[in-house]
Amino acid sequence: MKSRLLLCLGLFLLLSAFKADSPKITIFMIGDSTMANKSLKGDNPERGWGHVLGGFFSEDIVVDNHAVNGRSSKSFINEGRWEKVLSLMKKGDYVFIQFGHNDEKVNPDRHTDPGTTFDENLRRFVNEARAKGGIPVLFNSIVRRKFGMADSTAIAGAIAQDDIRKGINPDAVKEAQPARPVYGDKLIDTHGAYLESPRNVARELNVPFVDMNLMTKELIEELGPEESKKLFMWIPANTVPALPKGREDDTHLNVYGARLLAGMVVDLIAEEVPALKPYVRHYDFVVAKDGSGDFFTIQEAINAVPDFRKNKRTTILVRKGVYKEKLVVAESKINVSLIGEEGAVLTYDDFANRPNRFGENKGTSGSSTCYIYGPDFYAENITFENSAGPVGQAVACFVCADRAFFKNCRFLGFQDTLYNYGKNQRNYFEDCYVEGTVDFIFGWSTVVFNRCHIHSKGNGYVTAPATDRGVKHGYVFYDCKLTADEGVNQVHLARPWRPYGQSVYIRCELGKHILPEGWNNWGSKANEKTAFFAEYQSTGEGAADAKTRVSYARQLKNLKGYEPNEVLAGEDGWNPMEEGNALLTIKR
Repeated sequence: MKSRLLLCLGLFLLLSAFKADSPKITIFMIGDSTMANKSLKGDNPERGWGHVLGGFFSEDIVVDNHAVNGRSSKSFINEGRWEKVLSLMKKGDYVFIQFGHNDEKVNPDRHTDPGTTFDENLRRFVNEARAKGGIPVLFNSIVRRKFGMADSTAIAGAIAQDDIRKGINPDAVKEAQPARPVYGDKLIDTHGAYLESPRNVARELNVPFVDMNLMTKELIEELGPEESKKLFMWIPANTVPALPKGREDDTHLNVYGARLLAGMVVDLIAEEVPALKPYVRHYDFVVAKDGSGDFFTIQEAINAVPDFRKNKRTTILVRKGVYKEKLVVAESKINVSLIGEEGAVLTYDDFANRPNRFGENKGTSGSSTCYIYGPDFYAENITFENSAGPVGQAVACFVCADRAFFKNCRFLGFQDTLYNYGKNQRNYFEDCYVEGTVDFIFGWSTVVFNRCHIHSKGNGYVTAPATDRGVKHGYVFYDCKLTADEGVNQVHLARPWRPYGQSVYIRCELGKHILPEGWNNWGSKANEKTAFFAEYQSTGEGAADAKTRVSYARQLKNLKGYEPNEVLAGEDGWNPMEEGNALLTIKR
């Protein structure tokens, strides 16, 4: 009986270990142009607030935006769009519902009435979503940016002007452009009872309700008639290819406006739907290939970071995508945090022997995909890649920044993948992956690798330290795993690029690709007297008996002087192992 119980317990633990990850939660969005995703052709700057909402949630949330320009609650249903959303919805998903702008229109294919047909459609969305196990949330419309005196002509003109956009009923609104009202400091209410229908249905059916109209009204009135234009599609002529004649649009948001509103509404959502609060994230900037961020390239986001912004981090989210660009984080861009979604890849394909514009070889340093000079840089979940292939030196990441911290990042390349260039500077890598062939981790800096995976794609040397004479530490690896491609079987742990190079491996698991001698003197007997190469409690098939290692290699008896916090402490006490990416309070 006892053996059977142990067997069942073992089976339970085994099955638990392979338990599938919890499925992601989808937020479906249904609504009109103020919520919708937009075309990016011709550098179009228009965005719906739903287009950018994904950048305000963790990756546990998927935003699936079905909002469409010009749709009312009626046309959304009649065109089969709601049926499609229902077919995709699963238990625990959310649906954000925001209509009103186009329900107000006189067109019979779109018009509904508040209190009757508009409310009926909202009830239908709520009840049918709940029948699928979904969780509905109701929103009312954002304001139209119309300052002045309210009268029927001004309101009718404002409603009609929603559609003065390429491809949307241009003939129906040709004559509906009233003279601009005299500006005051208060907005005209152009929605009327259409604002109350979502509120009333939410109260009736016990649905969360988000008052976006009040939020946007307070924001825009606070900004005033002129400043508030910065949120909307007020585009001068001949500035944007998509809008050669320009536009003066008081309904539709630009990138800045959509991002600002989405950041505000996500906090209201967290209040009304507490279950979503743990997933909410705020970043200073978002980079996205699909237009859901502030910028399309990482370099644009870095350039937007204020120079020497002290005692505070500037956080940048890099959404999923492959960004082919050469990135430079200048020395003035201090305290930058670069956070990647899964699948965020920074890549380029330069290499040392590729000519620059003057016909000169770029050299090792010139080949890098990324250059980091700003101190207190932090990167998480980013892949740094040099895609040039096995063509000689081709750096993926060039680090010349003190207190640079990389967490769960990947560094992909062949020869000279990761260049820790900065003298008297400290870098820390935690749970990272680095691959390459020859000298693929190299440089002058003091560097700690903690729980990292180091992979050899070919025979060669893992590290090539250039540690200066008198510097206490070079490369130190803690609890790392060293592996290799199939057939790779002649790899040294290090060779000294400069005479006093230092590499130390502590409690590392070494694969069989590591040669028994372990280390190489770079063809110079003199280096054996100056380089410092050591191990402590190595394991794995590559952890040969100390007698098989080269004579100048050392086996540490203890870790005195090699505690991670001591290696990186410097004069300011930097300790990323315990303090993460918290900033030190230091004078610059």
